[in-house]
Amino acid sequence: MLVLLRERAKRHHRSLQGELMFILEEAIAPTKLSLDQVQSRVGELVISTGDDATGWIREFRDAR
Repeated sequence: MLVLLRERAKRHHRSLQGELMFILEEAIAPTKLSLDQVQSRVGELVISTGDDATGWIREFRDAR
């Protein structure tokens, strides 16, 4: 395994320690989500905006 790691480091022009750090940083980095995944997660939040804007517009209109 050490030989493979050294070869990988050489391919990426990094030291052995630099390659290990890169592997660790990639392993703990937050995962990137696709737009579909983001949309799905936002949909699961069940956010309700209510009818506030409609009520405010009616109040403003009726106040004139």
